[in-house]
Amino acid sequence: MMKAQVPDSPLEDDDLAGDDMNGRMCIVTRESGSPDELIRFVAAPDGTVVPDLRRQLPGRGCWVKPERSLVDKAVAKKLFSRALKAEVTASQDLGAMVDRLLAANLAGMMNLARKAGQFVSGSSKVDGAVRTGEALAVFHSASAAADGVRKIDQARKAWHLGMETENEIPSFRLFAEAEMEELMGQNAFIHAAALAGQAGEGVVKRAKLLEQYRNGGPSRATGGAGQQKQ
Repeated sequence: MMKAQVPDSPLEDDDLAGDDMNGRMCIVTRESGSPDELIRFVAAPDGTVVPDLRRQLPGRGCWVKPERSLVDKAVAKKLFSRALKAEVTASQDLGAMVDRLLAANLAGMMNLARKAGQFVSGSSKVDGAVRTGEALAVFHSASAAADGVRKIDQARKAWHLGMETENEIPSFRLFAEAEMEELMGQNAFIHAAALAGQAGEGVVKRAKLLEQYRNGGPSRATGGAGQQKQ
């Protein structure tokens, strides 16, 4: 896996293909977006296309909306060579590689947030965090029992109605048991919650990105503890 070589390195002029100097353009849909709304790709020294999730790798880059189907389409239609203006090779499993990287980034941020006291697991702790408004988002393993999910959903609904927030606290089910154990080891969970704070916010941001990539379109787990209606 190619690693970042030059932190915060300036992007090539050809990266700037949107409507303004802060915009980028998806090479598949031709839609503009901010760097946070797109995934950057560059050519490695060996001519292979690699994802640059941190947007730090040097050289000419191109951008794709964070949807697996669009990355697969860019590979099938050989759009990377045109966008990067070079004879490059995009692996047929590039879409799967991006998925693995996004999942690993999320799991890594969960572990960092846990160390910072901004990520808790266990149904009772999650329920408490939701009912006190500390939770930014809740997470369930794909194998979580329906009854356990239902109880936490009831807490989310109670907080939303009681505090008159604009939206419910978002809920994610992104990892199957085997995937979570591979990514998180002893930190694997059945129910968990990201709590208020910079690290917790980082967890939610990465969770929404992974969900969008896997399901297509903006994350459906919208909302949050949020602001109360005025």
